[in-house]
Amino acid sequence: MFLNEYDVIVVGAGHAGSEAAAAAANLGSKTLLVTMSLQNIAQMSCNPAMGGIAKGQIVREIDALGGYSGIVSDKTAIQFKMLNKSKGPAMWSPRVQSDRMRFAEEWRLMLERTLNLDFYQEMVSGLIIESGKVQGIKTSLGVEIRSKAVVLTNGTFLNGLIHIGEKQFGGGRAGESAAYGITEDLVKVGFQSGRMKTGTPPRVDGRSLDYSKMNEEKGDAKPDKFSYSDETSPLVQQRSCYMTYTSNEVHSILREGFDRSPMFNGRIKSLGPRYCPSIEDKINRFADKERHQLFIEPEGWQTCEVYVNGFSTSLPEDIQFKALRSVVGFENVKFFRPGYAIEYDYFPPTQLKHTLETKLIDGLYFAGQINGTTGYEEAASQGLMAGINAHLKIQEKAPLILKRDEAYIGVLIDDLITKGTEEPYRMFTSRAEYRTLLRQDNADFRLTPLSYEIGLASEKRLRRMEHKLNESEKMVAFFKETSVTVAEANPILESKETALISQGDKMFKIFSRPQIDLEDILKFDKVKDYIDQNNLDQEILEQAEIQVKYSGYIEKERNNADKLTRLEEVKIPENFDYSKIKSMSIEARQKLEIIRPITISQASRISGVSPSDISVLLIYMGR
Repeated sequence: MFLNEYDVIVVGAGHAGSEAAAAAANLGSKTLLVTMSLQNIAQMSCNPAMGGIAKGQIVREIDALGGYSGIVSDKTAIQFKMLNKSKGPAMWSPRVQSDRMRFAEEWRLMLERTLNLDFYQEMVSGLIIESGKVQGIKTSLGVEIRSKAVVLTNGTFLNGLIHIGEKQFGGGRAGESAAYGITEDLVKVGFQSGRMKTGTPPRVDGRSLDYSKMNEEKGDAKPDKFSYSDETSPLVQQRSCYMTYTSNEVHSILREGFDRSPMFNGRIKSLGPRYCPSIEDKINRFADKERHQLFIEPEGWQTCEVYVNGFSTSLPEDIQFKALRSVVGFENVKFFRPGYAIEYDYFPPTQLKHTLETKLIDGLYFAGQINGTTGYEEAASQGLMAGINAHLKIQEKAPLILKRDEAYIGVLIDDLITKGTEEPYRMFTSRAEYRTLLRQDNADFRLTPLSYEIGLASEKRLRRMEHKLNESEKMVAFFKETSVTVAEANPILESKETALISQGDKMFKIFSRPQIDLEDILKFDKVKDYIDQNNLDQEILEQAEIQVKYSGYIEKERNNADKLTRLEEVKIPENFDYSKIKSMSIEARQKLEIIRPITISQASRISGVSPSDISVLLIYMGR
């Protein structure tokens, strides 16, 4: 069988693979997306949702860069919520419940409409590697397909093993076989591999639940959306989720199965995600808690299938069923399928460059769970960056590397390659030291110009972003220049129980008060007139509000970031010999030799490298 040679081959069509293929193809590379099932492109293997704390910021960043995840999420959303709205804007995180079937369908249709992109359904069983450079892939049918770069996004499929109680069987996802051969090929050429685990809850029949006994969880009264483009619109109708709780009775039933649990009897030795533990892990670790929340999430507009968020488990199916029947509202529950745990191969990400290209094999990129991450959003962002950088390398252009003060994606990738991970890595706002700069509302300001420069974001996207930036900056200037009288301001200040003014003052100063919000400012006739004259939308108004109320915090964080940027500019020679630095600790020398940081700043973030080690390194470099 003969297939054409490609610029980029992407292996795996989950969230990472789909974004990688779209990015490479949209940039102009002749791209092939290879998957074991074309029916399951961008499948939501776990919960039917996108975004959340820090993850919502990542989806916005993907969208600002020209990726598809935000658009697909908007088009297939059934509920929207802006989380953490009671906190400052650095913490605001958009999240949608998605229609699982429509999500996968929309992704496939968008990919099929993408120029330069071909598809092929088969299992990739190995790589073609010659003289330290990847040259293509081999399939289980013996087909060889040549390419200039390969992006591996295998998810949980590499030697995947599913556990349900005492039962275990090969699989990458329920109903789908595992992939074999790639790990063995990579280990032969010197890669280190490991095992991780993740899990998923049972799926149940929503018609068998009594929602009247649960708490209804509605979406936002005024829903927003993910994408900055005008290709999508906020939801008009939404579906509710529901919340119920486990109990001591439920916990007692679950404990009956612990001796049959692969997690407790030693059959699963790999680590699972710390921040998304199984229900058996929760009741074991938090034995003092009498109950745990369960979120009942519909899987779509029409289907009756329901996802039981918070009940991830690998216990025997009879224990799962018996325990869930003791949950309030689940007395007559019917299962669609039991929950399960899955073990799979991953490759410690310290073996990668910042571009997500492997250090060992030229032209080979890893993205997603193969790097030890967990979550659709983390995977999609890595896929996007791997696809972009594979294309740029082929074109002999400078790579796109996002810094820690530019994007959560930059934090994610830097964390992975400098610190590595021994448990599934999940993004949190606390991982970003510049989270006031990395807000969900300004991802387009931060990233669309960079994406436009490399040819991914469209000119229309750039012009829309520039309009929003210019108008919001002009509005901030209007607040700084416009005065309000005592008669205008005091009635509003009094209603908000904040100090009155004794003489006229600038509107910027009034607006800066924590008690005063956008709704209050819109009561001033001068502001109403300004908005009407300039035809400003809600997005611009909210951006101006953030710039006014948080200007001090933003400026302080920007100054801190600029100071540390100086260390990012101090490059370490590519073949620097750390073994010669005898005055540096042995651990630091070993870590630096393995990770081979590009800059002093990156070296300083490696676990085991102390400030004194960095000082010694700078001296040896003649600084």
